[in-house]
Amino acid sequence: MGKIAFVFPGQGAQYVGMGKEIVENYEIANEVFKQASEAIGYDMKKMCFEGPQDELMKTENTQPAILTTCIAIAKVIEQKGITPDVSAGLSLGEYASLVIANVIDFKEAVGLVKKRGAYMQAAVPAGVGTMAAILGMERNDLEAVLQQAQKDGIVEAANFNCPGQIVISGEIKAVEKACELAIEQGAKKAVKLPVSAPFHCSMLALAGEKLDKELDEVSINELKLPVISNVAADYYAGKDSVKETLVSQVSSSVLWEDSVMKMIEDGVDTFIEIGPGKSLSQFIKKISKKENKKVKIHNVEDMNSLNKTVDDLLDK
Repeated sequence: MGKIAFVFPGQGAQYVGMGKEIVENYEIANEVFKQASEAIGYDMKKMCFEGPQDELMKTENTQPAILTTCIAIAKVIEQKGITPDVSAGLSLGEYASLVIANVIDFKEAVGLVKKRGAYMQAAVPAGVGTMAAILGMERNDLEAVLQQAQKDGIVEAANFNCPGQIVISGEIKAVEKACELAIEQGAKKAVKLPVSAPFHCSMLALAGEKLDKELDEVSINELKLPVISNVAADYYAGKDSVKETLVSQVSSSVLWEDSVMKMIEDGVDTFIEIGPGKSLSQFIKKISKKENKKVKIHNVEDMNSLNKTVDDLLDK
């Protein structure tokens, strides 16, 4: 039998009502939400289950809310007897992987990502930066486009999500120019994203510096589980690499496609996306198809998907 990977989504996956069914059915999930509320000083259940949407969408609320939902569901899956051989998460999701690997205590992680969200939001004034998804273009071709567009300002590759989907980030004028050039050079689509800041580009370096200071106050433990970092698309070398990697992650490209390929190469044949949404499952499907590898992909965000995943995996 191959290896199992737990994978966790990043910002953008959130929705009002996430985690509600599972929390109402499992005390271990309910306890995670209680711990989150104690750590950040407001009712996390109310934030996730009732919203309102505009409050949940604020980056400093979104990040702890998604992390809490992911860990609550992961604890239930583990309680059912399914444990990962490796873990990874997209951007914010990497924090869930580190919690599952016992590197960072959950309550500390919730407080940390709340501050991370606030720092990321504050790093660039509103109306200065943006992001866009470039669809149907190869990396090398896009790199040439970005070099040309950089004459108009900062624009960089932010996320390599899957074959044919790369997200770019930077100053509005430069991002718009890159979108125009990408279409001219054969991209199928260039879609501006409804985001509040230009994440994962050099404009977020100040947020990383602030996060650096916060990480000095957090206890970092040895990894009890291999975790893949977004920055290198490779395993954390050990506890001493955690702080530097998380600081760098804020303003570096998310190498998600490469991270999934690394896991597949190392024998992962079952991926369980844990938390709100199904975006990672869709990315993994495209990546595995390109690599001509057969993998099983599960998504767990409610009771129906939880029961189906547990039945499928424990029937082996």
